[in-house]
Amino acid sequence: MKKVLSLIMAFLLLAGITVPASAFAYEPSYGGYKHVFIIGIDGAGSFIEKANTPNFDRIFGSGAVTYNARTEVRTNSADNWSSILKGVSFLKHNITNDNIGEQEMTSDIEFPTVFTYVRNAMPETKLASFVNWNAINVGIVETDIGVVKGNYPSDEEVTNLICNYLNEGNDPALMFVQFDSVDHVGHDTSSDSAEFISQIEVVDGYLGRIYDTVAAKGMLEDSLFIVVSDHGHLRQYGGHGGITMDESMTTLAVSGKTVITGGKLDKFTRSRDVAAITLYALGIERPNNMTARIPGNLFLGIKGEIRPVYKDPLDWMLSNLSWIITSKTNSNIGFAIYAEVYKAGAKIINSFKK
Repeated sequence: MKKVLSLIMAFLLLAGITVPASAFAYEPSYGGYKHVFIIGIDGAGSFIEKANTPNFDRIFGSGAVTYNARTEVRTNSADNWSSILKGVSFLKHNITNDNIGEQEMTSDIEFPTVFTYVRNAMPETKLASFVNWNAINVGIVETDIGVVKGNYPSDEEVTNLICNYLNEGNDPALMFVQFDSVDHVGHDTSSDSAEFISQIEVVDGYLGRIYDTVAAKGMLEDSLFIVVSDHGHLRQYGGHGGITMDESMTTLAVSGKTVITGGKLDKFTRSRDVAAITLYALGIERPNNMTARIPGNLFLGIKGEIRPVYKDPLDWMLSNLSWIITSKTNSNIGFAIYAEVYKAGAKIINSFKK
């Protein structure tokens, strides 16, 4: 049977057909979880690797990790948290730091977040989003699907809110968390500063508190834990927005009962893949317009998917070209090329659709 499946896969790949991982799923992984916890550490990028993080290490030591996941080409927070939760390019959802707070987000849009897909599949389940930066709960996470939301101006208070929520007996199918303090320190100093690394270590303590609360409530066996960052910071003077390596390389770590122990997520991993991982773990079919994928070396028995580049070929081609240029020049010229050529190319493609 395995040989037959392998032959089928080989034929489909030669024909240029992308097959969802669920089509040949190792059954315990697809829909094998009742809860997914997405812990977002704003601004930490790939620098978690440089910090002393005993909680991160104990949680993901038996999981799969990369410190080389690619962010969106524009490394601003609104662009990237939106892509992480929606599974598409930032130029598809068009949410930016400038417009994120203009109006409340609803679910009747072309590119909703994973919260909408979970709600549609599980009408009665609990959903939660607890953040430091409240713009996420206004302009990204939908307001019309019963997501329990909370925000506080400090990461410690956000953690207290989460632990209280869980201790009250709530068992959400999906929880999103955003910590913001690392990003603030990155702006004030740089990613090379001792203060920046120290703040990552502080947030590691909050991560441990949430994980231990989930364990104490008896939910850990059926939970998938994800840690992801939206972007990094420049080493010299902090800040972000471009696509230098310090800004656009980020951490993506996954832990759960069917995750490969010591797995190193493949080199094609992007932060937006969190959306695909989340839906896969909960057994929910992915929408056709999503360009997130299941990375290789993540779930037992599952090979990495081929990214469905035909859904957004301009993003695939131009983002890779931009990163190559940036890696060779260590400048942000690649971003300018991506943004301008993407817009021009999209106009041409759309003209053929009319």
